[in-house]
Amino acid sequence: MISNWKKYLGPGPLVAAAFIGPGTVTVCTLAGVQFGYELLWALGLSVITTIVLQEMAARIGLISQRGLAANISVTIKKAIWRYFSIGLVLLAVVIGNAAYEAGNIGGGALGAAIWIDISPISFYKLELQPLNFLIGLLALLLLFSGSYTFITKVLTGLVIVMSLAFISTALMVQPNLGFLLQGFVPVVRTDTIITTVALIGTTVVPYNLFLHSGLVAKRWQEVSDLRYVRADTIISVVIGGLVSMAIVITAHAGAAFEVQSATDLAKGLEPLLGGLWATYFISFGLFAAGITSAITAPLAGAMVISGCFGWSTDIKSWPMRGSILVILGLGLVFASLGIRPVQLITMAQLANGILLPLLSAYVIWLANQKSLLHLYTNTKGFNLLSLFIWGITLILGGISVLKVMGWI
Repeated sequence: MISNWKKYLGPGPLVAAAFIGPGTVTVCTLAGVQFGYELLWALGLSVITTIVLQEMAARIGLISQRGLAANISVTIKKAIWRYFSIGLVLLAVVIGNAAYEAGNIGGGALGAAIWIDISPISFYKLELQPLNFLIGLLALLLLFSGSYTFITKVLTGLVIVMSLAFISTALMVQPNLGFLLQGFVPVVRTDTIITTVALIGTTVVPYNLFLHSGLVAKRWQEVSDLRYVRADTIISVVIGGLVSMAIVITAHAGAAFEVQSATDLAKGLEPLLGGLWATYFISFGLFAAGITSAITAPLAGAMVISGCFGWSTDIKSWPMRGSILVILGLGLVFASLGIRPVQLITMAQLANGILLPLLSAYVIWLANQKSLLHLYTNTKGFNLLSLFIWGITLILGGISVLKVMGWI
């Protein structure tokens, strides 16, 4: 009985921990402060979208016993399209993960700044943040330690503690049920487009598709394990979505009108925890979430690079370590250009929302290849649902681009 229960424990919590990072805390807080419950529907949509896409990615990983990146290079037969697809995926994931890594490092530093006060160092026209380098170094040491599984469990546990606190806090502020339910009615306005895309991007993290498929292939080997894969995925994503909604509810109940530091983010908890406790609580949560996500982003990027070129995906192999160094290094550079952490995190989440339609198209295509999945390809109903979801993310991404360019 105990061994059967353990069968349900997979990489789902790691995937959830990856999107419950500094970006989730920041974007959801901003959404709650600026729009109240109005955008809860976007988080509901993001949960459904994430479950559908992650289930396909995980199913591909289980049946093929290969990560998503490796499958892309194997299943696209024509050389010109194969090289184009691999190049496109490498470009999107590596650059996207570097930007996301910058947000993770900046968010972790934002939380650590409460305990450690280190002044920025001016270098020509750049303003270098020493805390960013410390956070990046810690993430690098954790990834190179050889005990990645143990450390990830510890950090994931820290994020879960923060998550439980947010959910209980949201319940304690006693939100108006009528207004809360109204937030799940889709309403799209010009002034909410950017935040809507950011909210979807904070849950539907593109690199998680690659990370999940690779880790599932390492965790389970039998086709009969598919039910464990699905349960692990659904439960983890739903809990992560509830956490995001709880942050929105908590932020709406707080008194923060502008979010520029961990102290500002903590104002949503002041009515219940008090100013001092709220500040230390949120700073600790941001630090834990930042470190956890700072590990998963370069790891996923390294798995994509190694998978595309057929290299070893063992975390101790030189291709994996070299790729980790590149992505983590780029993240450090982006994080150290003097951009405010909150802005950096929001931009990374927005980029994820734009990149998602491109990367999810690969997942849908692979999930329909009988030569790869045999009897476990998408059903017609599931295809309709996945294409509907893909269309929504495509529209939202297109609108966000037009908004940024000032065309709408």
